[in-house]
Amino acid sequence: MKKLKIKSGTILGWAFSLPALIYMLVFIGYPIIQNIILSFKNVNVYTFANKDAQNFIGFDNYIELFTDPNSVLLNSIVKTLIFTVGSIFFQFIIGFALALLFNKKFPGCSFFRGVTMISWLLPVTVSGLLFKFMFAASGGIINQFLVTFGAINKPIEWLLNPVTATVAIIIANIWVGIPFNMMLILTGLTTIPNEVYESASIDGANGIQKLFRITIPMIKSAIMSVLTLGFVYTFKVFDLVWVMTKGGPVNSTQLVSTYSYRLSFEEFQFSKGASAANILFIILLFVGLFYIQLIKEDEVM
Repeated sequence: MKKLKIKSGTILGWAFSLPALIYMLVFIGYPIIQNIILSFKNVNVYTFANKDAQNFIGFDNYIELFTDPNSVLLNSIVKTLIFTVGSIFFQFIIGFALALLFNKKFPGCSFFRGVTMISWLLPVTVSGLLFKFMFAASGGIINQFLVTFGAINKPIEWLLNPVTATVAIIIANIWVGIPFNMMLILTGLTTIPNEVYESASIDGANGIQKLFRITIPMIKSAIMSVLTLGFVYTFKVFDLVWVMTKGGPVNSTQLVSTYSYRLSFEEFQFSKGASAANILFIILLFVGLFYIQLIKEDEVM
């Protein structure tokens, strides 16, 4: 009877898991496998309709992306890292500060916490258009604000200068990602018992000591999750950057994701676009494996 119950429970578990497994195999596993196969072929606008001409060429697409002087892959990887690190740093700092604030009980706390979620709830393309208009040289609210207060003498071409365009997309992504950081950290903060802080206060600990000796160590797992997931989500950002700059000017905001899209759907070099996408996938795969390893080490400790 006991064995029968175990077997029935196992079958029931598989029955509940099967729809999710099928979904992942069809909509995630199959596209990944097809994209890998595509990257080993020479599929472009000339060979797309001719299956016989789509020969396997091995790693030639990858080698060309890394060695071709006209390829901007290496530059896009560097730009993606700059964009990711710059965004995550400020997203985490601001999100952490807001989480500490909204963890306190004060009048209007729930309302203001809900207001901060607007940037996360808006479609990313809408946010991209919003910031594109805000950073516009003519009529942009940011230039109008700076000119009004005498910070600048004439409007700045924010999205036409390589440095300021990078700053603009980082600012836009920070605004989008702050609520995500805030909510995950806030969830971690709610798991800390008040008794711990009360004991620390009795021992004479001040606010800074409580932050670094109690709060941060006790939500270490939440912080690791925020940083890892933030890195993954930010590293593969496409729509926000594409709407604001399309990778310009002069590839100064060209990320790996936008470069892959440009190769596939503007230059119609489908195999090279798939190769660039696979490079992005491999980078994020290593980040995920690193995160899993950190979790295992934390559990052992």
